[in-house]
Amino acid sequence: MPYLKNYHLLISHSWKYSHQYETIVNWLNGSPYFKWANHSVSADNPFNTESDSELQERLTRQIQGCSAIIVVSGMYTSYSKWINYEINEARRMNKPIIGIKPWGNERIPVKIQENSTALVNWNSTSLISAVRDYAL
Repeated sequence: MPYLKNYHLLISHSWKYSHQYETIVNWLNGSPYFKWANHSVSADNPFNTESDSELQERLTRQIQGCSAIIVVSGMYTSYSKWINYEINEARRMNKPIIGIKPWGNERIPVKIQENSTALVNWNSTSLISAVRDYAL
C-alpha cells in the first residue's frame, strides 16, 4: 500500500449544529485511502477550562498541530466568538482554512469568504479533494 499522509484537522463548528460536525467526521472516516487525526473540540469532548483566556490557549495549541482547519460556513459563524477566534488563529499561523458550505445555504459569511484558502460545496468528494490539495 502506498504511503498515506496523515492530515491533522480541526473542524470548526457550532455545537448547536453538531449534526454537521458528525457528518464531516463520517465523511473523513469513510474516505478510502485517507488518514486523518481529529483535533476538533466537540460537544461530546469539551475542554475543561475555567476562563476564556485558558480556552484560547488550548485552542491555539490545537490549531498549531493542524495541517488545516475546516470551517462549516453557516451564517451563525458570523456570531460565534470561538469560530472567529479559530479562524483568526489559523490565519495568524498561516494554516489553510477550508470553508464548507452547508447543504442548501445560499449565503456565506464574509469572514469565511475573505479568509478561506478553499470554499467547497457540501459533499465528501469536494472536501477530501480540498484537504488533499491545501493541507500542509
